[in-house]
Amino acid sequence: MSEHDFTSPALRDLAARGFIEQVSDAAALDAAMAAGPITFYIGYDPTAASLHVGNMVCVMAMRRLQRHGHRPIVVLGTGTARIGDPSGKSETRRLLDAETIARNTAGIARIFGTVLDGEPAPLVLDNYDWLSQLGYIEFLRDVGVHFTVNRMIATKTYRDRLDAEQPLSFIEFNYQLLQAYDFWRLFRDHGCTLQLGGSDQWGNIIAGVELVRRMAAGKGGAAAQCLTFPLLTNADGAKMGKTERGAVWLDASMVSPFDYYQYWVGCDDRDVRRLLAIFTDLAIEEIDTLCAAQGAALREVKHRLALEATAICHGRAAAEAAQVAARQAFGGGDDWSAVPLVTLPLARIRLVDLVVDPRIGAFPSKRAARERIEGGAVRLGGTVVTAPEHELAAADLGGEPLRLQAGKKLRVRVALVPED
Repeated sequence: MSEHDFTSPALRDLAARGFIEQVSDAAALDAAMAAGPITFYIGYDPTAASLHVGNMVCVMAMRRLQRHGHRPIVVLGTGTARIGDPSGKSETRRLLDAETIARNTAGIARIFGTVLDGEPAPLVLDNYDWLSQLGYIEFLRDVGVHFTVNRMIATKTYRDRLDAEQPLSFIEFNYQLLQAYDFWRLFRDHGCTLQLGGSDQWGNIIAGVELVRRMAAGKGGAAAQCLTFPLLTNADGAKMGKTERGAVWLDASMVSPFDYYQYWVGCDDRDVRRLLAIFTDLAIEEIDTLCAAQGAALREVKHRLALEATAICHGRAAAEAAQVAARQAFGGGDDWSAVPLVTLPLARIRLVDLVVDPRIGAFPSKRAARERIEGGAVRLGGTVVTAPEHELAAADLGGEPLRLQAGKKLRVRVALVPED
């Protein structure tokens, strides 16, 4: 869908940047957004300790709409997290306890205050506040009556599970009704008329649109719309947001700003323009100018991508520090003063154990680590070390950090500090 198909500046912007996959009624949504500010929302179930790069597509779409004057609502789904969304899952999700949900919620909430830092200020709500108050019989009579089992099992989420003859629990079957009810409550209480989400959520989201229209018939319910974003994949078709070290989380305690920066620098040349459009605030005209570069000049464009994307997620100061560290670590010099420091409370450690330590995580297993070390993929202080059993001792380091290079991407300073 081209930006030229829209009159609304916000939708033109989203389309130009490649955010739009499906829209429930593109013409009606365009007319509504062109007429003035609307209220929109995205829900996030706190099923992990942090959001990751894949989630950042939705967060950046919210940022774009907010910049155009539309009001964002963030729904933290601590209620629906108790049920478990079956979307994209071949088996039942593990049900989370209240303590884990609360901890995860605190972990993911930070990103919204950082990214949605403009006006109108985002409204952050918790769907447990209303879902926990529902009476089951009343819910079935008021909401369940608007759904048919025939229509629900035709939804891709449920159909895929049934076609694969995998169990589909009754509790999961209720998830779509609860998410749809969220939209109704936001429409009724906050005038929210648009729900956003990833393409894998289309079945749940369109169900919410239909519920609002039925429950608010004659009361403006026809204004309810939804819009989904494409799945984030790289030029080879693989899902983005994964590295050898695992998911690219947005929480700095899980993936440092330095590693986050390096993720963007390491992207495929073919993906640079699309990533600049989605993950930065740079104007499309500037992006097109930057992406005319080739060879070594394109490498500098990747550093610009990394700087801007990291600044949005972690703040400008952290992004600039990460850039300095990256140029030190990969520039061939001896000054690594800005490169992240990992302090281990140990007197000594073997190299093979060091590189698989979770705080470093250079390789996924000791077997892989041994192969890579013996193949010359690891350097200590700039010198290749091919002995997996090589031992590092705090006494030999003299209290100074040691520069560790593992593979093409991992650069870190290591300090051994024995406990008293």
